[in-house]
Amino acid sequence: MTPPKSAPVANNLDAFFMPFTANRQFKANPRMLAKAKGVHYWTPEGRKIIDGTAGLWCVNAGHGREEIKAAIAQQLEEMDYAPSFQMGHPKAFELAARHAALLPGDLNHAFYCNSGSEAVDSALKIALAYHRANGQGTRTRFVGRERGYHGVGFGGISVGGMVNNRKWFGAMLPGVDHLPHTHLPQNAFSKGQPEHGAHLADALEGIVGLHDASNIAAVIVEPCAGSTGYLPPPKGYLERLRQICDKHGILLIFDEVITGFGRLGTSFAAEKFGVIPDLMTVAKGISNATVPMGGVFVRKHVFDGLMQGPEGAIDLFHGYTYSAHPLAVAAASAVLDIYKDEALFQRSAELSTYWEEGVHSLKGLPNVTDIRNLGLAAGIDLAPEAVAGTRGFKAFTKAFELGLMVRQSGDAIAMSPPLVIEKAQIDEIIDITAQTIKAVA
Repeated sequence: MTPPKSAPVANNLDAFFMPFTANRQFKANPRMLAKAKGVHYWTPEGRKIIDGTAGLWCVNAGHGREEIKAAIAQQLEEMDYAPSFQMGHPKAFELAARHAALLPGDLNHAFYCNSGSEAVDSALKIALAYHRANGQGTRTRFVGRERGYHGVGFGGISVGGMVNNRKWFGAMLPGVDHLPHTHLPQNAFSKGQPEHGAHLADALEGIVGLHDASNIAAVIVEPCAGSTGYLPPPKGYLERLRQICDKHGILLIFDEVITGFGRLGTSFAAEKFGVIPDLMTVAKGISNATVPMGGVFVRKHVFDGLMQGPEGAIDLFHGYTYSAHPLAVAAASAVLDIYKDEALFQRSAELSTYWEEGVHSLKGLPNVTDIRNLGLAAGIDLAPEAVAGTRGFKAFTKAFELGLMVRQSGDAIAMSPPLVIEKAQIDEIIDITAQTIKAVA
């Protein structure tokens, strides 16, 4: 007979199976966050932590925005939920129109979901459905990139190139190839886009030569690879990918879950680089992380290509219970108001030079082997110890001890502060990062 469960204990950490976490290590020495406002967190003990990562690259407008709270509360009072399958609610259509107006080129349509992972799987399925609807059903292969991160769905880890995200989970999707990553030694300590590496896009021609373009549906890349330690694209690289995809009728997907909504000083990386993808995945900054939300922005020709069946037939057999959830829509609309009213994308652009000077001032500190930046984000590589990732984890935990939250990927640390950050707070981030690097030398 199973013994009865004991009553829950307030400080019992055992039940929560934490994602992307060394559970046993964490529960032996927890790093808890209890409150957030502006660009800071506070621990349960009241210790102040500067948010050097905008949460998980997502709290672009800062924490605790009263405008977003009010919009969510009002929506909850009016209507808590409405389905998007064969039904609709007006604010979802209003939000999509606002997003379309913000997007470059003819990215005129928005398909909503609940996360970046769902956005990527949705984009892959839209690409497959588009080709099939247009008489090219043999186009089923995908091309991702080494060191790419596209969420944790089976589609996302298949096209992704993060080794530890892939190696545990078997064969994944069939028919996936990968371009080489763009992290070249000769680009070390680049400020902004690195000079070398545009030629790496030509590897796509080799993949076409192997499989034939008639079998390739889409290429998916992050304009700036984020979770791997932040890798801005070499000059001309994204432009070259666009040219090759156009040449062979392959769809180009930009994963802008991190770069979207002001991180690079523009609305999206597509605007920053002047390269329009056929599909764009977004999440994170879309709702300032207040309510989970993601989406796929779709170019006109792709959307129109799916509108070819009988008028009464379903156009895409895909969607989620919570697609365009009313609370998420309300939050995302309020966030757009903040971005516009406070000119946060322009603010990001204006602060990026100061940020660049700050992060590159860390060059020459012990074990710093590379620093990369573009917009309000940066990656710093540290020389590994005997076991890879050890120094990076030490830096992550030491920074938290000193009052700064950073992201760790192996022996790289990444930072991406909220767009409302002040110069004095950037100085604080750089100072604590310097102390951290010295402490783990």
